[in-house]
Amino acid sequence: MEYEKEVKNRLRRIEGQVKGVLSMMEQGKDCRDIITQLSAARSAIDRAMGVIVSKNLEQCVRENVEKGESTEHLVKEAVELLIKSR
Repeated sequence: MEYEKEVKNRLRRIEGQVKGVLSMMEQGKDCRDIITQLSAARSAIDRAMGVIVSKNLEQCVRENVEKGESTEHLVKEAVELLIKSR
């Protein structure tokens, strides 16, 4: 699967957040601030995973419909991926 620029940009922003957290740690910032930033990064990762799964699901469903194949297993697999990621 080819990943869109949007998804890659999301991951680059997350990378920047994590680097920011490391910088905060090196500066000895308060743990509450660090946890707040880590929580934001985790939420961003969760959203990125959701986007990746939904885009992939959309593409796979479209391909299966064109072939006249069932899509039920694709939806089930996508849900399982999201559940496993939690």
